[in-house]
Amino acid sequence: MKLTIHGAARQVTGSMHLLEVGQFKILVDCGLDYEKDRSIQANENFPFDPAEIDLVILTHAHIDHTGNLPTLVRLGYAGQILCTPPTADLTELLLLDSVNLFMRKASKGGKHRKGKFNTAAQPLYLQKHVMDTVERFVTIGFNRPFRVNENVELTFVPIGHLLGAAAAVLKIKDDGVEKTIAFTGDVGRKNYPVLDDPQALPPVDYLVIESTYGGRYHTKDKTVEQTLVEVIEKTCIKEQGRLIIPAFSIGRTQSLVYSLNKIFSTGLLPPVKVFVDSPLASRSTEVFRKYHSLVNSEAQEFYQKRGDEFEFDNLTYVETMKDSRQVSNYYEPCVIISSAGMLDGGRIQDHLFYNIQNYYCTILFIGYCAKGTLGHRLLRGDPIVHIKDRELAVYATIKQTDVLSAHGDHDDLMNTVKQVDKGKLKDIFLVHGETESMNLLAGALEEDGYGVTIPEKGVSYDLN
Repeated sequence: MKLTIHGAARQVTGSMHLLEVGQFKILVDCGLDYEKDRSIQANENFPFDPAEIDLVILTHAHIDHTGNLPTLVRLGYAGQILCTPPTADLTELLLLDSVNLFMRKASKGGKHRKGKFNTAAQPLYLQKHVMDTVERFVTIGFNRPFRVNENVELTFVPIGHLLGAAAAVLKIKDDGVEKTIAFTGDVGRKNYPVLDDPQALPPVDYLVIESTYGGRYHTKDKTVEQTLVEVIEKTCIKEQGRLIIPAFSIGRTQSLVYSLNKIFSTGLLPPVKVFVDSPLASRSTEVFRKYHSLVNSEAQEFYQKRGDEFEFDNLTYVETMKDSRQVSNYYEPCVIISSAGMLDGGRIQDHLFYNIQNYYCTILFIGYCAKGTLGHRLLRGDPIVHIKDRELAVYATIKQTDVLSAHGDHDDLMNTVKQVDKGKLKDIFLVHGETESMNLLAGALEEDGYGVTIPEKGVSYDLN
């Protein structure tokens, strides 16, 4: 049995792990690599022949784990794609949204001055390739062993982080010897709005685990509701201004809306108008409603007592661009939730364009912003930023909180490992993290007596 980390090796994006069991090749996740030094088009340069992959397994729907699937299919992959039912639905939405983003970039790229077509702006894939990909989805419920073939059995174990997210646990017969390996995907955190806590993993020989928050700890002195009440009260009630919250449409927005619902429905704050300006968020919220049995017990209890977690008075889901523009003309105090979370594209840029120089506006970041993004530039305190072909001075207040981060922190990652039978665990592979985070997590695990490998991209490891 051989493991090769082809993506998210010593970096955060582009998760893609190849497991070879004899001649049978399994690809776990196939995400877009959008590190700052890599073009989107470079994602079609797979380090293997897509036609030779026998099976694809998805841990969850986020684009850095699924976004390169249509390219894989376009270039020859013809097998099944195994995932949980919510992951299938959410992935379809995200992939179609990616096509729209590609097309917008292509139209902006246009032609070079001499009339030659700008190949750098070409879409990585089209809607047809997304639909070809969706046809290959085969869904499996949580904790239901699925026999892939005589040598491979797959079980999805709930891992938190996002609706439908799962650790992929593979029980394998390799030359007559049974071995078990788990790929966590992204590890969630306890007591997160809407989602269940991560479930403990079964005994495994090998563990491939993310390390995004290695060495870092989430704020624990304030709850989500306390943090939001504090910011909304200051911005929207005392200063009569507007609060803009950049949020990823799938997962983060639903948890945020539910938290706001709890705040306003229980009278912690007087009513404030809330706009969710993201068609993708609206569609993905329908998926959360569809799989309501998978949300956590608190959210289900809220539903029984007060109704839909994702609807409340003064909440408006904005659909059309016309309605989105009208939000900019709404001059009463309000909260605007819009995508994308790192500010690189999406309707959020319109809201920033009209509000970045508004002294009575606060921009609250609730997630990670990669280096090179507009969000990262604002968070580091750049006094002037480039938005929609203009250089604008930053007069709005910039704030950040991690109370709505869906990633487990250092303690959560350590607990995920410690819940696994230490006597059976032979090696831990750290992926999906910046080098410093990986090293800090590796050091803590090694101090506790675990064997740890920080794999290099493209290097194969024999799992004996």
